[in-house]
Parts: sequence; C-alpha cells; structure tokens
Amino acid sequence: MSSPRISTPRQYGGPHFGATATGRSDMRMPRFFKRLFKFPQMDFEMAVWEMTHLLIAPKKVFKSIYYHKQTRNTWHRPDPSFTYLLSFFLLLTSFAWSLAYTPSFGSVVKLALMFVVIHFLAGSLLVSAIAYYLVGRLLGPGIAGLPGRRRQQGLFGPPGGTRGAEVLEFGYCFDVSIRAFFPPYVLLYIIQYILMPVVNHENHASTFFANLLYLGAGLYWSLITFLGYNALHFLHHTQLLLSPMLAWIVIWLVCTILNINLTTLGTRWLFLGVKG
Repeated sequence: MSSPRISTPRQYGGPHFGATATGRSDMRMPRFFKRLFKFPQMDFEMAVWEMTHLLIAPKKVFKSIYYHKQTRNTWHRPDPSFTYLLSFFLLLTSFAWSLAYTPSFGSVVKLALMFVVIHFLAGSLLVSAIAYYLVGRLLGPGIAGLPGRRRQQGLFGPPGGTRGAEVLEFGYCFDVSIRAFFPPYVLLYIIQYILMPVVNHENHASTFFANLLYLGAGLYWSLITFLGYNALHFLHHTQLLLSPMLAWIVIWLVCTILNINLTTLGTRWLFLGVKG
C-alpha cells in the first residue's frame, strides 16, 4: 500500500512543479542578488586569485568562463565576493587619502562615498550599460562577414532560461567592468598615493612619470575589457575594443609634451573633489 501513496504525489506533483518553475523562470531573482548577503557562500579566495592575475596574467582570469557556462548556463558569475572585496579596499584607500589631504570627518565620508559608490559602482554600472548596448548590437551574432547585430540579450542569463543560448548578458558586462577597474585602482589609488611627493610637481620629470601611471591604467583597462569580451566565442571583431589604447597613447604624448601633469588634474577633480 505504501508504493501507490508515494508514486501518486510524484506523478501529479512532478510535472506541475516543473511547469511552474519553467513558467516563472523569467521572474526569478538573479542568483547574484540572492547571494548578496550570503557571505559563507562567497569565494573570496577566488576573488584574491583573480585580482593577482589581473595584474600579472589577465588572460587566465577569463579562461575558465567556458566551463562556467557549461555547468551554470550563464556567462555571468553570480558571486559578489569580488565586488565586496574591491569595495573594502577602496574604503581603506579613501581613508588614507582623506587623512593625508583632507583630514576632517565630512571629507572622510565624502571621499569614501565617492570612491566606492561613484567611482567604482556607478562607474562600472555605466560602463556595463554602454557595453551591453554597443557590444551586443555591433559585435554580437549577425550576418557572416559583417559586424554582428544584436538578436537577443539577457540580464543575468539567457532569455527564458534557454540552455546553450549565445547571448550577451548584462551581468557579464558588469563582471568585465569591475575586473577592468582593478588595475587602474592599483595604479591610481595606491601607487599614485605612495608616489605623490614625487609626481605631484610641475617639472617635466614628475609629469613624465605621473602621466605614465595614467597611461598604464588606460592600457590595462582596455586590455582587460578586450580579454573579457574576446572570451565569448559568439562575439565578432572584438579586436575593435583595443582601439582605445591608441587614444590613451595620444593623450599621454600630448600631455607629456605640453607638461600637463595628469596627477595634478586627477587628484583635484577625481580624488579630492575640489575645484580651483
């Protein structure tokens, strides 16, 4: 008598549950948001590994993406550990800048919010939105021999949960943006802070080395952005994403020749938030 009582609910409930899950797949909250406060499930060790290799071997960071897609059916990694860790580092860095140059409580809070909320989170979201729109439309699957045209895109996974779909996800664009932010953070928020007594002068030697920091930050950012989207095999002409490198070099040459110190401008407008 026990077998019918067990099998009957499974026969009725199984298909009903499956249909419900399928029907509501588009309404489910993305796993990234579900894990925002589940700290024991976050892989901070992996985040540290990624940060290290973003500086010495950035190509390795995006090598495992294909296997992640095969197992999770999404290019986006729903683990906010990298975001939390870099936000924490930015918070500590903001304290250092504030204590050295604007030692007041209001300035400490203002610079902390500027570093974490505006520079990192808002900046990464803006870059992600632009990339999601432009890269998806211009470099996505399209007519053979021509730059691609967007067919379909998802936010944090394939539309409708379609398995194996080749679509650009906004969540993945955000992953690329926050990882591309890390080398400029090291160069401009840490190394520049340490070298301020040397590079914050108007002589040609200081200008040369100060501008090198900004050139390195721009080149690193462009390279990691390219590697991130180049890892998606369905995107075409991703080499176009390397073109900003030429712009960074031109800006560096012009500013260095004209003795325009980017550190002086950068600390005034971006870091200390003061005018004049």
